[in-house]
Amino acid sequence: MTDTTFVRLPQGVDDPFEIFVNGVPQREGVDYHRSGRLIRFQRRLSHDRVSGWRWLIGAFGIGTYRQDDSIDIRYERDGQVRVSSLAIDGEERD
Repeated sequence: MTDTTFVRLPQGVDDPFEIFVNGVPQREGVDYHRSGRLIRFQRRLSHDRVSGWRWLIGAFGIGTYRQDDSIDIRYERDGQVRVSSLAIDGEERD
């Protein structure tokens, strides 16, 4: 079973760019594959959404820990280097 995660490149982002997952540089063809404006990772990445209940128990010092990945892109536009976070578009399981 293979998990796959998708993200989309923001409008205005063209080559060259760099992708980072949790601060670690990713390599095209090794860590991810690109098809047009779609980036596909051959692994499950997810962003943890904290519910009201989990927030409440966290306020009392009781921690709950789940996978919480960040996917960032570094690119240049108008001569300035920019960094943006990418939202996870979807997940598929084979």
